[in-house]
Amino acid sequence: MARYIFITGGVVSSLGKGLASAALGALLQARGYSVRLRKLDPYLNVDPGTMSPFEHGEVFVTDDGAETDLDLGHYERFTGVAARKTDSVSSGRIYSTVLEKERRGEYLGKTIQVIPHVTNEIKDFLDIGDDEVDFMLCEIGGTVGDIEGLPFFEAIRQFAQDRPRGQCIFMHLTLLPYIAASGELKTKPTQHSVKELRSIGLAPDVLVCRSEGPIPKKERDKLALFCNVRPDSVIAAQDLKSIYEAPLAYHREGLDQAVLDAFGIAPAPKPDLTTWADVADRVYNPEGEVRVAIVGKYTQLEDAYKSIAEALTHGGMKNRVKVRAEWIDSEVFDRSEDIAAHLEGFNAILVPGGFGERGTEGKIKAAQYAREKKIPYLGICLGMQMAVIEAARNLAGLSDAGSEEFDHEAGEKRFTPVVYHLKEWVEGNRTIQRDADDDKGGTMRLGAYDAVLKEGSKVAEIYGRTDISERHRHRYEVDIKYRDKLEGCGLDFSGLSPDGRLPEIVEYKDHPWFIGVQFHPELKSKPFDPHPLFADFVRAAVEQSRLV
Repeated sequence: MARYIFITGGVVSSLGKGLASAALGALLQARGYSVRLRKLDPYLNVDPGTMSPFEHGEVFVTDDGAETDLDLGHYERFTGVAARKTDSVSSGRIYSTVLEKERRGEYLGKTIQVIPHVTNEIKDFLDIGDDEVDFMLCEIGGTVGDIEGLPFFEAIRQFAQDRPRGQCIFMHLTLLPYIAASGELKTKPTQHSVKELRSIGLAPDVLVCRSEGPIPKKERDKLALFCNVRPDSVIAAQDLKSIYEAPLAYHREGLDQAVLDAFGIAPAPKPDLTTWADVADRVYNPEGEVRVAIVGKYTQLEDAYKSIAEALTHGGMKNRVKVRAEWIDSEVFDRSEDIAAHLEGFNAILVPGGFGERGTEGKIKAAQYAREKKIPYLGICLGMQMAVIEAARNLAGLSDAGSEEFDHEAGEKRFTPVVYHLKEWVEGNRTIQRDADDDKGGTMRLGAYDAVLKEGSKVAEIYGRTDISERHRHRYEVDIKYRDKLEGCGLDFSGLSPDGRLPEIVEYKDHPWFIGVQFHPELKSKPFDPHPLFADFVRAAVEQSRLV
């Protein structure tokens, strides 16, 4: 039976609950324990798949096809444990399940209420995989006091009551604001947050306080007294230059020891933090620097491309260089014909995924610039499709090449649909069918799919194998019928689905490094195990920097 750690937040949002949860998971692993991390989100969307990146940031995708909150990316990057559908749930998912059961008559005519029916559904979710790991870390989204979060707080209160004593603890993350005018670190917001938490039946065992600097002993003792926790369970979460220092920083503060003490685990196994010491050393002691342009359409919010930013950092760590990623709105190319003015001086160009027509012509121009100037290029999902359209227009003579995603409302305008709406694909031993009029949520080609790489291709060399599995999230696909025409122009289809029907990877034979992939390699990259594509992309950027 797993021990449960429930992580809640107070005072303000975006304090770093996900990062604290992930770092704690890594520390428990360093002590020899197995862990799994989960996110319980109070919003009413069934999942974040239909949310705007500006609204919610990146959508993370699991191997088994779940669209989840970006915190699951932190969990995977810090622990290496592949997330599953059962590691993320929202209020929308919970309520949908309850209502479906009511329609089927599973409640035997009872009146359906938040307590016990909604809370029971949440508890059933928490129970999944209980016997698989030593510790289950469950982060509750939002902040204590949010009305939409109340069913989750009530559910974890009940869950802890149902378990044997000492089987569940609560970790509460809050803010200690510093008032410069008076030179004081204020504890009152944390006191009120804990008071709110206790009013709904939850008492923190560990208090993690976000602050700009160390917490003086006087303030620690005050927090311990007024919040009813042990002084050594008041943990400072100070601002860090890199998130990858978090496990070491939290260990220095005693977070993992405080958690084990709360469970009464003594003596505690000593941690082996060698891996994280090496990660921190690579982050803080680079031997060079490269500039990478990320030409995207959601650049106003970096969280929209969180995994890409982190995967580039991992690639830099592998090559012992700092990657200076600079965000360029692809729409600037719609307003400017001088592409070089925006891309000159960069050692590599990355064009990420996205949805909709806005900014796509700019992405096509970025792909053309990288091809012509022999600059390393990595196109991901839509970034691959735009590279193919660019080749079709400028090399294969298909001047009207486009995508059904953008041109399906073109009326009488004629265009060549090099990229089409994917209506059928094979998943395991069954065929999946989709229609353009289907619901938008959860209907894309989602999750891990196999691909077969061409012998002797650059990607086969990078992966060191010809069979791979990568995560997908798309509903449009490059049309395989244009393969011969494009390959005749030098764009090699070097990776295909096992049935040979879906292009997975394209690359130029006569280019130093130009690769487009239909999948999302960034989702599987980790600081201690960088994704091979990102590691080699940064290596190519280093080579490019030496040519300048």
